[in-house]
Amino acid sequence: MTTGFSSFALGGGSTQKQRVSYFYDDDVGNYTYGYGHPMKPHRVRMCHSLVTNYGLYKKMDVIRPKRATARQMTRFHNDEYVDFLYRLAPEMVGGEGMSEQTKQLFNLGDDCPVFDGLFEFCSISAGGSIAAANKLLRGESDISINWAGGLHHAKKTEASGFCYINDIVLAILELLRYHQRVLYIDIDIHHGDGVEEAFYTTDRVMTASFHMTEFFPGTGKLEETGIGKGKNYAVNVPLQKGMDDWSYQNLFEPIIKHIMEWYRPGAVVLQCGADSLAGDKLGCFNLSMKGHANCVAYVKSFGVPMIVVGGGGYTIRNVARAWTFETAVLLNEQLPEELPFNAYFEYYGPEYRLDVPASNMKNDNTPEDLHNLKAQIIENLRHIPCAPSVQMQEVPRDYTSSDDEDEDDDFDVRIPRRLADSRIVPDEELSDSEDEDGRRNHHDASGSSLIMGSPALLPPSMEAALALSQVTTVRLFQQHHPM
Repeated sequence: MTTGFSSFALGGGSTQKQRVSYFYDDDVGNYTYGYGHPMKPHRVRMCHSLVTNYGLYKKMDVIRPKRATARQMTRFHNDEYVDFLYRLAPEMVGGEGMSEQTKQLFNLGDDCPVFDGLFEFCSISAGGSIAAANKLLRGESDISINWAGGLHHAKKTEASGFCYINDIVLAILELLRYHQRVLYIDIDIHHGDGVEEAFYTTDRVMTASFHMTEFFPGTGKLEETGIGKGKNYAVNVPLQKGMDDWSYQNLFEPIIKHIMEWYRPGAVVLQCGADSLAGDKLGCFNLSMKGHANCVAYVKSFGVPMIVVGGGGYTIRNVARAWTFETAVLLNEQLPEELPFNAYFEYYGPEYRLDVPASNMKNDNTPEDLHNLKAQIIENLRHIPCAPSVQMQEVPRDYTSSDDEDEDDDFDVRIPRRLADSRIVPDEELSDSEDEDGRRNHHDASGSSLIMGSPALLPPSMEAALALSQVTTVRLFQQHHPM
């Protein structure tokens, strides 16, 4: 259904030609969280196959990014945690040979299993988002896409919600070296808690998350708006199940318009989790593909440098459709609904069309509730100053040049031989018919206290975060370098 939409998703919105870079590493599709796990990295390869066969690659720069090193990951994450991921051995796959204490320390288990090639998988995701940020900073692109990114739950010292390394935080830290203000927008059905927590005490980053209430991870309540300098710079939009296109658009656009006009970010990071689509295996929203893409087109229409990343999405044929369509939206390209032949053509049957329609699911979000929610959020936003001032400071040095010259430039040889021989995704990994237990849609009562609880659990101030980005990057992993 397209009636009622602004022209953005259907016609491309702004006619201004914007340079688009697309980051993709084909190896991302080789990794598996294990049979029966809903997260399937192969969906990124399925999306790329559609992007290629629609000919979209001709309209943008397609780049295989350099993979993130352990040292780059420690610009946000704890040294001990990153060192653990780097040292994972084959005998530890599945958690075997690992103590329960270690599992609990790093929050490993059913949701975040230990699988073969875990560090390499993280390095691909994080490397793409870091490269996307630097492409914008060098002025070589207006929009950067990394569908392998968007792992917004990962915390500083632990994994969470299928996420191990928070590529979004790493990309934002790169952007903050040159931009005074960065806006993060999250349209995944799950609250973007990892990113919000990282910047909860600063006005340098505003986070806006549109998500299902009383859902994993249990955070993201309306009243959670930030602390200290960050007060009112965390915007949470908790929604009920059945959210449809029309309701979403009439909430999303006014809130984002107000943020853009008052906050005036120098760059935007948009997380496009596709589990907010209708028919997702773990989600319970009712957005069509065009309704989801309308958010992408609306943010693009402001003409601010923009990074677009993936995220959730567990009906993988629909994830591939949506991200392909949104790639076209970012390029101002119209695509025929008939799918071109591609390597995974049979998985799009029986309709074989570029479409994810909404269903007849009941919308539990009443017009009155949505009106009150929007009014409260905009009232909170009125308390922030227009374009908050930032003290002038020297731009930190560019870590992407000499800082990493001692790293292995040929990232292909960093993949152990055992992975090259054994990383073959089973046929069942492409199936959307597995009977999953929906373990991410259970409310975690303890999770609701992650942000508003003890000060010891709160993230550091932005000053500390920036100091961390400058100081910890030059720490060497003496025990295991060169990498």
